[in-house]
Amino acid sequence: MAEKKKTSKAAASKTGSKKTASKKSASKKTASKKTASKKTAASKAASTSGTGSTATGSAPEKAAAGKVGRIRVTLVRSPVGKIGKHRDTVRGLGLRRMHHSVELDDTPAIRGMVRKVDYLVRVEEI
Repeated sequence: MAEKKKTSKAAASKTGSKKTASKKSASKKTASKKTASKKTAASKAASTSGTGSTATGSAPEKAAAGKVGRIRVTLVRSPVGKIGKHRDTVRGLGLRRMHHSVELDDTPAIRGMVRKVDYLVRVEEI
């Protein structure tokens, strides 16, 4: 009977080593996926940086021409309970609390952010 116990312990230790080996290989796979996603994000950023000109003109070009308008954005509805990306956009606009107003340059990027959360904010041209 003593021999049977020893063999079962030996078998248990072998299966334990297999489990740890599979965990190690799984962690290596996830690490390689993470580095691959970082590389693709960096390549996307490099490819989009380009010249920066668009059909309507970029913000620096408008600023140089002196044609950049200003808008006042006011938070009129609470972002609590809304979509997470929309809450982040409200914070990105610089709005911190209800009825808080900020004055921003009227650029396509800002207009896109405002359009995304138009149900939460009020916009006035200055």
